[in-house]
Amino acid sequence: MKLKHSVLGLIIAGSMSMVLFAADRAIKVEDRLDASADTLRDMMRASDKGVPQDLLNKAKCIVVIPGMKKAGFIVGADYGRGFAACRRDGGTAWSAPAGMRVEGGSVGFQIGATETDVILLVMNDGGMKHLLSDKFTIGGDATGAAGPIGRDISAKTDVLLNAEMLSYSRTHGLFAGISLQGATLRPDGPANHELYGRDATSREILTGDFSVPPPARRFEMALNRESPVRSQ
Repeated sequence: MKLKHSVLGLIIAGSMSMVLFAADRAIKVEDRLDASADTLRDMMRASDKGVPQDLLNKAKCIVVIPGMKKAGFIVGADYGRGFAACRRDGGTAWSAPAGMRVEGGSVGFQIGATETDVILLVMNDGGMKHLLSDKFTIGGDATGAAGPIGRDISAKTDVLLNAEMLSYSRTHGLFAGISLQGATLRPDGPANHELYGRDATSREILTGDFSVPPPARRFEMALNRESPVRSQ
């Protein structure tokens, strides 16, 4: 009986994820880019409870997932689409954005659905190497931690800086560090094709000389406004 219920839960979760995926695909890429710009602005300017400025300034790359959907019925499922950008050589500007998808699952007794904005800071070369790959899992391939919030960073934050990635969330206006252990990130090929008119890998976009396409200008402006120069 327990096995039957588990299988049923997996089927329901899978069906819900498919519905969410289908609905999300209908959202235009420029709308997701604008939502990403808004998410970055709001989570950086959340009074004394936002993403610490000095951590963003030290980050090599950033991933912004606006409105990551979480549906739960016995087996929880996470799914979201957003964009990554990395520092260009010299740290004075950001690369063109590359589409990213995040997927993950958590077993638990959860009923309902909510949306969570997520920011992932990639803090070092190891984390950037994972981001440029075809697929990676936080807590498996890449080390991750829930990022500290607030403007006053304590000394213990040095321990967190050893993590390759720090993650943050906003749900219903509440900000917090969030553990994305077990979440899988991969390039969003359809979004990249829509943005650049051809198939392009995350590595090509984030480390190449791609020009920022017009739909991404607002996202680029938000990045440059919130963190124009990386701390050395």
